[in-house]
Amino acid sequence: MTTVADAVTSTVDLSPEEAQAYSRLRAICRDLGSTLVAFSAGVDSTLLLKVCVDELGERAVAATAVSESYPSHELQQAKRLARDIGVRLILVETHELADENYASNPTNRCFYCKQELFTTIFPVATEEGLATVVYGANLDDTGDYRPGMQAAKAMGARAPLLEAGLGKPEIRAISRHLGLETWDKPAFACLSSRIPYGERVTPEKLAQIDQAEMALYEAGFRQVRVRHHGDLARIEVPPSDLSRFFSDGINVLVTSRLKAIGFRHVTLDLQGYRSGSLNEGLSAAIASAGTLAMSARRVLPVVNVS
Repeated sequence: MTTVADAVTSTVDLSPEEAQAYSRLRAICRDLGSTLVAFSAGVDSTLLLKVCVDELGERAVAATAVSESYPSHELQQAKRLARDIGVRLILVETHELADENYASNPTNRCFYCKQELFTTIFPVATEEGLATVVYGANLDDTGDYRPGMQAAKAMGARAPLLEAGLGKPEIRAISRHLGLETWDKPAFACLSSRIPYGERVTPEKLAQIDQAEMALYEAGFRQVRVRHHGDLARIEVPPSDLSRFFSDGINVLVTSRLKAIGFRHVTLDLQGYRSGSLNEGLSAAIASAGTLAMSARRVLPVVNVS
């Protein structure tokens, strides 16, 4: 991934259309008055956080949800990015696995995840005296199955990137213009997305997936998914990286690492990585989102004060 220094030195001008989109985003963020940004360290929420801080200063605060489904390497990056941006970061523990609606892994699992997230961080915003809660949904998210957006809307969270009409290309361009290292960061999703719908989500499975994907990152891959099919791990990497598995003994190393954490069979998906591969063949019928319920939350210590 491009470093902060590299990103800054490679800053490029925006096209007129991108500049207009950036201007719209700045105006929307400025009009928030004050806000708590749901921050995952992905390309979308990092740009949103940066612009909110630029426009609102100390009236913008970041909140990152910590749970078994959040990749450990993303948590470390979230802490570092918040420090680099100069924003206060609050870590908040979420307990989506305690909700049977989530743990049973229905097709609208993401609804219950976002419900837990926003049920947890809205009180934090109130305690901090912040007027709004925002998150990083964008225009491209409207073209896929995203039940989590339903929950966010129901809870009253706003999506400034979406409101400004920004899709992923504009988000990456503006991020690069601002010198954010995440401008070319591959997309990622929570670890539960690696488990087929209907198969129970457990802490043990999530830990396996987290360790398996870390092994692949350490082997030099930038975008990975380890799909959990019981005792079989199905690895997805971009098609351009498939051949790397059969050079320098990487296939042997990865197989050994994944078997050591409990997988009996280690396979490589020849179609390569594609977003939402477990959505393939998903029925158009979407389960009811259910009734929103407030649940207990625990706020972890602030890890950075600007």
